[in-house]
Amino acid sequence: MTTTAQPAEGFRRRPLAALTKAEYLQFRRNKTLVYLATVFPIGIPVAMFFIARRGDAPAADIAVLTFEMLALVTLLFVQYYSVLSMVTTRRGEGVLKRLRTGEAADWQIQTAPAVPGALVTLVCTAVVAAIVYGLGAPAPVDPVALLLALVGGIVLFSVLALATSAVTKNAEAAQITSLPVMTIAMLGLASIRTFLPDRLAALADWTPFAAVSDLVSLGVAGKMAGADADAVALDFPGTFAELGRPFATLAIWTVLAFALTRRSFRWDDRG
Repeated sequence: MTTTAQPAEGFRRRPLAALTKAEYLQFRRNKTLVYLATVFPIGIPVAMFFIARRGDAPAADIAVLTFEMLALVTLLFVQYYSVLSMVTTRRGEGVLKRLRTGEAADWQIQTAPAVPGALVTLVCTAVVAAIVYGLGAPAPVDPVALLLALVGGIVLFSVLALATSAVTKNAEAAQITSLPVMTIAMLGLASIRTFLPDRLAALADWTPFAAVSDLVSLGVAGKMAGADADAVALDFPGTFAELGRPFATLAIWTVLAFALTRRSFRWDDRG
């Protein structure tokens, strides 16, 4: 009996590395995209940080506001929108269909467009953190929660972009089809949830970015997003007891996004 040799694990990883390198080169060559993906994610949070410092808000709350805005800009406009635009463009050009005839697995083809945005998000976070904490902001209470917010957000909004691409005809249409996800995500901002009616605020607590916002706030200040200014901040061990709901929210949305992507993702405009 003749058996077919299975490719080594290292061999199976090479297509992802090659695709990631190609996506990175395309990303780097687009000067407009590079500008938007670096200047705004750093400039907007840092500007808010310096403006907020002129008031009498606690330093920890200012840091939370800064990192929440960083997460919003990077996850929505760098990660989500760039992946949606790139995947839709690649599909329209027939690139996705051609790639499936090679040795790359489907998940590798879908993952590669998310890598440049993920790297930009992490680099921008490092730059903003250096500025904020270099200027005297109190050290983060739980860096693990902050990292979980960013990494979990990167995964979730990348998969949401793949799901949204199924109803996006071309890159121009992405400006319209992305609006529902962006609107729902923005409802999760702590500053918006605070002013919503109680019933609507309770629903907003379960939106994707609300989970990210809560994790950011726990990580930076040891308090849930929107907590009273006089609320007692938790210590490092204490924050882990509060990670349950935001982590569960992030996990639920991620599972739903994966299921929707698996069911509806289109590899060809004609299919």
